[in-house]
Amino acid sequence: MSLFEDIPVDVGIIYEGERIRGREMQVELGGPREEYKFELVQAKELDEIEDEKVTIIGNDLPDIPEGTNVPFGMIIEVGGVEVEKDLEGVIERRLHEYVNFIEGFMHLNQRYDIQMRISKKSYQKGFNSFKIFAKVLFRLYKSEMTFIEKMQITFITDPEKVKEMYPETLEIYEARDAKARGMSDDDVDVFYGCSLCQSFAPTHLCVITPQRYANCGAISWFDGKATAKVDPKGPIFEIPKGALIDGLTGEYEGVNRIIREKSLGEIERVQLYTGFGYPHTSCGCFEACAFYIPEVDGYGVVHRNYREKTVNGLDFVTISDLTAGGRQVDGFHGLSIEYMRSPKFMQADGGWDRFVWMPEDIIERIKDYMPPEIIPKIATEKNVSSLDDLKTWLREKNHPIVNTWKPEEEKKPKPVAQQQVMQQQMPMAGFTVPSLELPASMVPMVGLPQGVNVKIILKNVKIKAEKVIIRAEKE
Repeated sequence: MSLFEDIPVDVGIIYEGERIRGREMQVELGGPREEYKFELVQAKELDEIEDEKVTIIGNDLPDIPEGTNVPFGMIIEVGGVEVEKDLEGVIERRLHEYVNFIEGFMHLNQRYDIQMRISKKSYQKGFNSFKIFAKVLFRLYKSEMTFIEKMQITFITDPEKVKEMYPETLEIYEARDAKARGMSDDDVDVFYGCSLCQSFAPTHLCVITPQRYANCGAISWFDGKATAKVDPKGPIFEIPKGALIDGLTGEYEGVNRIIREKSLGEIERVQLYTGFGYPHTSCGCFEACAFYIPEVDGYGVVHRNYREKTVNGLDFVTISDLTAGGRQVDGFHGLSIEYMRSPKFMQADGGWDRFVWMPEDIIERIKDYMPPEIIPKIATEKNVSSLDDLKTWLREKNHPIVNTWKPEEEKKPKPVAQQQVMQQQMPMAGFTVPSLELPASMVPMVGLPQGVNVKIILKNVKIKAEKVIIRAEKE
């Protein structure tokens, strides 16, 4: 008998990666429009848990108007002889996988950034109560993570209650994160890999080290260690570091070997402490993203809850799209907020001396771990609104990046004689291939009538060029 024969929708791995658009959703739980939302797992003693008890504080699904979003909290309490506090973060993160097993149910992000959507189609099929949702989670967790013996879930949609509990959850997350601080990547022989997000990004693998949290911000090195011990065949596993290739960029033979294996050869190398060369890949669940600003040769950082445009005119969604999907894109780097507290944070690129802009609330969260002299020199949305403003700010504050700029007269373009051939070495990352006009003589060959203009647009093309030749031609 199937575990889910009494569930009104299908449950299975085939639904991982399913996207539910706004017009298709019955309800959104949390999401970017809600300030207060969280999912939290707590380890308890067995006698503290009433197995498979479901509590709903606020409205159940039928009482939430169609097409709306609501503040949302979910507390899962688990117990078992092998259940320990270090497992909380990993059990919590496994929600991303299990919720996405449900037909017509989408789960994105983690912790205090969660976004869940239930489709109208699944709701109409009968998936219309948190009690059904809980039933699926009880069965998935107990069948997949067999060390869980008892489990109870509380769902919260009452806005005041979610708001009241939100600060408490942040304190719990912070206590977990603080545990690994002070450890160094150099102190351990084993890192951990997490493949939970490969349903959304098949070539992505998070490499979790003492000084580099999972991009989602939910899994530490200690979480990985505890999980690999009790669930050795699960999506979180050991990565022997192997020989050190480059200590500055953070490249290891063992990590590269596992990356090649898990990405089926698509990603061959990963460097942990840089946004250029072979940067760590990203799924889309990262807490924040570092982005290169070529006009000042520095980095900005934007986080998921920042709703305005950044200093270069792009918003978080646009910037995150440039690095998501398991790709390695120079100058765009998905990361966790906790990684920004690490002494190895982007060290190959200059560390904090390379950062020039970020939202003020990020600085407030991590300022105790930043060099104190750099804090007043980094611009925020409060004091600059354009790249010109940023350049002025950096000069006035004597930011270290200014010392790397060339004098303005060196930047002025030199006149080019007609028909002169200019040859220049150019980095190809981010190079845009122009549309190609199809010659008129070839139009009949592809079955189109004469007089029709045709463009060939190359998409998803990788071009490797040692040299680009630009010729000036007469009109």
